[in-house]
Amino acid sequence: MNQSEMKARIWAVADLLRGPFRRSNYGRIILPFTVLRRFECVLEPHREQILKEYEKAQKKDTPEIPKIIKSRLRLPFYNLSKFRLNTLTENTHADLNEYMAKFSDEVREIFDYFEFENWIDRLDEVNLLQKVCREFSRFDLRTSHVGNHQMGQIFEHLLYKFAETANDTAGEFYTPRDVVKLSTALVLDRDEKALRTAGNISLIYDPACGTGGFLTEGMEAIQKWNPEAVVRPFGQELNPESYAIAKADMLMLIDPENAGQAADNIKLGDTLEYDQHAYEKFDYCLANPPFGVDWKRIETAIRKEHAEGGRFTPGLPRVSDGALLFLMHLISKMRPNSNRKGENGGRIAIILNGSPLFTGQAGGGESEIRRWILENDWLEAIIELPNDLFYNTGIATYIWLLSNNKPQEMQGQVQLVRAKEVYSNLRKSIGSKRNEIDENQRGDILRIVKGFENKRQKVKAHGESVELRSLVFPYTHFGYRRITIERPLQLAFDATDEERRMALHNDKTWAGWVNPRTGRQTIGIEGKRRDELDFALDGIRREVLCRDTFLAQVNDRLKERKNKKLTPKEGKLLQKHIGRHSLKAHICFDSTGRAEVDTNLRDFENVPLRTDIYAYFHEEVWPHIPELEIASPREAEREVEKCWIDEDKRDERDGGVGIVGYEINFNRYFYEYEPPRPLEEIDADLEKIEKEIADLLNEVAR
Repeated sequence: MNQSEMKARIWAVADLLRGPFRRSNYGRIILPFTVLRRFECVLEPHREQILKEYEKAQKKDTPEIPKIIKSRLRLPFYNLSKFRLNTLTENTHADLNEYMAKFSDEVREIFDYFEFENWIDRLDEVNLLQKVCREFSRFDLRTSHVGNHQMGQIFEHLLYKFAETANDTAGEFYTPRDVVKLSTALVLDRDEKALRTAGNISLIYDPACGTGGFLTEGMEAIQKWNPEAVVRPFGQELNPESYAIAKADMLMLIDPENAGQAADNIKLGDTLEYDQHAYEKFDYCLANPPFGVDWKRIETAIRKEHAEGGRFTPGLPRVSDGALLFLMHLISKMRPNSNRKGENGGRIAIILNGSPLFTGQAGGGESEIRRWILENDWLEAIIELPNDLFYNTGIATYIWLLSNNKPQEMQGQVQLVRAKEVYSNLRKSIGSKRNEIDENQRGDILRIVKGFENKRQKVKAHGESVELRSLVFPYTHFGYRRITIERPLQLAFDATDEERRMALHNDKTWAGWVNPRTGRQTIGIEGKRRDELDFALDGIRREVLCRDTFLAQVNDRLKERKNKKLTPKEGKLLQKHIGRHSLKAHICFDSTGRAEVDTNLRDFENVPLRTDIYAYFHEEVWPHIPELEIASPREAEREVEKCWIDEDKRDERDGGVGIVGYEINFNRYFYEYEPPRPLEEIDADLEKIEKEIADLLNEVAR
């Protein structure tokens, strides 16, 4: 039976469950039974010896029975029961419970997270327990028949089917194997020579490890280069079922000496809220954190760590997307680069969607995180992947490669690779996954990343010749200064404009409003005062081009009836609704004699970091602003400019004018202009289509 048949046969057990169980519960039964059968097959060659060692230890009345069995047989786990799935008696429920109870603690914990005991009870209640046990006993899951890699793929397939039947998000639990292989190859490739050396010890980490795909793939890749290498995996996972599978997978590693420790290094919990490997640093970090998942549930803990100078000190992204939190966390987990201590740094490969590349303005959380990464020169490359690679989404995704030990020729540089067209079509879609990156395409991407140069290369993909392209830039290429462009306040006042008067009357400061929090009516300007102001406005029948003149006229009208003159609050209210920007109006000055700023005309410009902001301003901004029409001697005396850069807005870190920001826009760098087709061709196509439509209409008319 090949792997595809095995996957189908195992999931076909669901046919027995139809009726008594909902579809959403099939996986909760099939997954733990598959794990149980795998454990059983792994232990089968050692079963008799395990029982013999157990009997010997009992005779010696030693309390260290588990340690003795593990050390003598070099097994990470064991089972002391006489039962197997194919030897359970008619009293299946009691036999299976006894069988499960005789597993070592590591295995029992895994089944606790599956809540397996509850599902055993429910199967027994509907008289299906014996049938399900018998069905699973027929699957040959010995390591000689199904290797760890293949078993991992079977687990992932079952988990996907489980998520599909539960209408859940499969992609949150595991990453397609082709993407895992590419990411792992990219993060390990530059260190191949070091990994082949004798005595090499490597630590691999995944903070959202799912079923452990990145960890097992990383271990296998290193041990293919160097069978004697010691590779220690570490991971943390939030989902209990995924955690249980990852831990089971580590226990069933072919290398029994490391399996127990590997399983202990898989932790359950939210990495962002509580890092259970807080004091560890790693050689290689790999991750595919959930796309677009918010962190509102743990916001208090995140903000506290940010304030206290922890992992998230550089900045906080918006609450709706925690991807950059995972990236900052991984950077904090890289092994330091200190040759004096024999530490050669760490490398990261993380899969993110497009949002972390460019969301957020200069000075905001996302931009500050990108700035921190780029100015510390940790970013090596970003690879744009094809769409439709993942099971739960077809959106654009990117692999970020980071290192704190970049080779000298790469320092200060960042590589962008567009591999969007490099894929093969699946014969049959799996959820949203319609494409995959095959072994040859993986090699093409790996070579162009390793080359680290500006390059275009034709490669074969989905039956065509497509372009794989690489661009290398200084990291400052992605930076800019966000400067603020101000223009003077010029207001014309027209009290006869009905629309402006209506806006004034609808303002909550004028009429009052109901406070939504308390439900109480908040009083605005008193009714009598509103009448007085309306009377004053009614008497101004022409447009006034000077604010001081307009306010003086209103006060004169109020004085006619011996009413109080305008308060500052009332003056601002009239300015807000009766005043409108006009190039013909006088410039408004504050009490110090400075021209006031028209906030409605305020604009922002992103000036590339390597460009002088004043040169940019005079070339790109100044020519496009209308000239002032000086209306009074006072304006002429002040020499007010038509626009200017607000030099008070400065970057907190470097003190320069403007706020520094960073963004990486793939489309901007890889865009190539394609001229439109000649009009003659377009006209010919339109005539052809019109003729086809006319012919169809004639056929219908007949």
